[in-house]
Amino acid sequence: MRIYTLMLGLVLSTALSASATTIAVPVATATTAGPRDIIAEINEVIGLKPRFEVRAANIENAAAVIYGGKRYILYNERFLASINNAVRTDWAGVSILAHEIGHHLNGHTLTGKGSNHADELEADEFSGFVLRKMGASLEDAQAAMSLLSEERNSATHPGRSYRLAAISKGWRSADTQIIASSKGLDKEQGLASATRSSAPEEQTTRQQSVAQEQQRVREPQQPQVARVATENQGVLLTKDVFRKVNFSAAPREQFYLTKHMNLVHVTEKGASVIGKLARTNSRSYPYYLDSDYLHKVFVTENGVLVNQKGQKVGYLSQLRT
Repeated sequence: MRIYTLMLGLVLSTALSASATTIAVPVATATTAGPRDIIAEINEVIGLKPRFEVRAANIENAAAVIYGGKRYILYNERFLASINNAVRTDWAGVSILAHEIGHHLNGHTLTGKGSNHADELEADEFSGFVLRKMGASLEDAQAAMSLLSEERNSATHPGRSYRLAAISKGWRSADTQIIASSKGLDKEQGLASATRSSAPEEQTTRQQSVAQEQQRVREPQQPQVARVATENQGVLLTKDVFRKVNFSAAPREQFYLTKHMNLVHVTEKGASVIGKLARTNSRSYPYYLDSDYLHKVFVTENGVLVNQKGQKVGYLSQLRT
């Protein structure tokens, strides 16, 4: 079993042990409405559907684990509540869960190395990125880490200043994307208004503009591509790849568009078709990724991936040779 935990410094006496006996994964245990809503919000802003289960468990804090071949986010309900109360913001608990999700999406739980400085900083950066996308201030995004982390480096976790800097880096990266996306939408609206004599009035907010475009989306004429079962996974050849699909929140996951416009996910087990690039009748968002594995993701003419809130969640790129 592989475990990644959040280092809690002086607040908690020890991090989780790697022993299986310290982890309780009760089959019948269900999460409360709060954490489930948080996970849904996090996955909505990154544009990916969760490939893991979230459960309350008898652990000290929170952890990303692989147990019995399945991915889990485990958390202690009282711990999250106490941290939120201590820093007087619910964003603290959100940042902790986002940190653990970052371990899964960045592939840290697959390496078997356990906690280390590089992985912890990457998960911290992911947390900052996600919280900005969700609307948190930088202070809110750093609240939990400011309280919980130790000042100095340990063998497995960086010191407080490094971790706060990583959260800030992720937060500012998302902030830059949001600003750029807003400017891009404003420019597209201006061009559309100049070329259409009967153009509708400019929307008062960027989200209203995105919603208007998405209302005009129509389903593709061709039938949807069925998912390839795990046991039938194959090999994706370089010559068949049209573009690489890069999701900002999962940079180590490998997604590709083939020349037949199939969306393919490549893992150690092989390549699986998980969807297709389909057309819309929107000028600003002429394509979208039609997949049961993803929340609705739209694609601009320039290959930018945008979620339903108009936030950039990734981009298409040429395959490097």
